Amino acid sequence: MTKVAVVFAPGCEEIEGLTVIDVLRRLGIETKMVGLENKEVMGAHNIKLTCDEVLGDQLLDYDLVAFPGGMGGSQHLRDNEKLQQLMVQRNKNGKWNAAMCAAPIALAHYGLLDNHDYTCFPGINEQIQEEVPTARFHKDITVVDKEAKLLTSRGPATALAYAFKIAEVLGIDTKQLKKDMLYDYLAQNI
Repeated sequence: MTKVAVVFAPGCEEIEGLTVIDVLRRLGIETKMVGLENKEVMGAHNIKLTCDEVLGDQLLDYDLVAFPGGMGGSQHLRDNEKLQQLMVQRNKNGKWNAAMCAAPIALAHYGLLDNHDYTCFPGINEQIQEEVPTARFHKDITVVDKEAKLLTSRGPATALAYAFKIAEVLGIDTKQLKKDMLYDYLAQNI
């Protein structure tokens, strides 16, 4: 069975993490909320999140690990050495990793964006380019780098697109759920 972990750090952008959890669980994908250091995490907008588990070596077993953004949360993700070791190992093992909004700063810090395509929140790309000049920024809503098995997205309004793209890179058909959630309607009419 396909398994996804979403890593929540203090100061995370709640909508970006919870949207992924919601969409993937609707699709029947086993999806866990993983606290960076504790099971309870306070988001950027003072929403207390209760995670299923705390970060550990089990992250190596997931088919995809996703990061929500939020500047505070992204900095915590970037600066956690244990998470860095696990994400680098996941990359070496050919596993999918995803980050959105400000969280690609963590992927850049880990060395995972070197010579790869990505997107992020406007302005964050300048920080990433300073750290990884060979990273290739795009303004698309979501960017998939199949070679690196990396998926990135822009910000809060792109959380649904990010969640659906996560499912799609894992081979899950999203067509019916997009219709049921009015995502297609939104995409055509906004």
